Amino acid sequence: MKIRVLGCSGGIAKGVATTSFLIDDDILIDAGTGVGNLSISEMRRIKHIFITHSHLDHTCSIALLADTLFDHLVGQPITVHAERSTIKVLKEHVLNWAIWPDFTVLPNKSKAVLKLKAMSTKTKRELEGRCIEMITVNHSVPGVAYRVESQGKSFAFSGDTSTNDTLWSALNKHDNLDLLFVEAAFANKDAEIARLAFHYCPQTLAEDLPKLKHRAKVCISHLMPGEEKLIMKECNKALPDWNLYQLKSGDRFKL
Repeated sequence: MKIRVLGCSGGIAKGVATTSFLIDDDILIDAGTGVGNLSISEMRRIKHIFITHSHLDHTCSIALLADTLFDHLVGQPITVHAERSTIKVLKEHVLNWAIWPDFTVLPNKSKAVLKLKAMSTKTKRELEGRCIEMITVNHSVPGVAYRVESQGKSFAFSGDTSTNDTLWSALNKHDNLDLLFVEAAFANKDAEIARLAFHYCPQTLAEDLPKLKHRAKVCISHLMPGEEKLIMKECNKALPDWNLYQLKSGDRFKL
């Protein structure tokens, strides 16, 4: 199983993009601005998108992908998997003919280029040997994490979240975890903003991460542009016994 980080930042700037992970060559987890790092031929291989929550930095490329690949996708749609309330938001506030055309009915319902498929937490989808599990997390809108396993290797992505027990409990039910992508969006000086926005900062991540029984490699994502060095310095100070890595656009992993 291959993982390519297309974007993992809490904002945009030169060289950084918002969240999207490419699994092998056909699955995206989230579809932020990082999708723009793919070539047209790479985009055409995408068959599934798993969304963590409805916020724009994780969903903006869904509509753009449908438009860009329209002719290619007629009759062979990209399937967007998400929690039911997230699908409702996409339909009402993005694919609503005002913000963007409704590609779930274009060019017609039988050959639509997008398919929205509701998924429940604690459930799994099997896609060609990859098992994808949805896990409830704690965010300002309904949010989920994903755990992906293939051939005995696994990784998890927290999505956007703050202090919770659900993520750690779900991961601990499994015998292994090789890699964890977890957010720490704000520095400790902005702990109150992090609390209000339902994001981790280093001090709250340090309180939660020990709940995980697996000693996985931990990659810190969703850092705000310009604050990366400070956030990582504070994470390393708060979690000295953990193998921490600052995730960057362009990173690749193989499990």
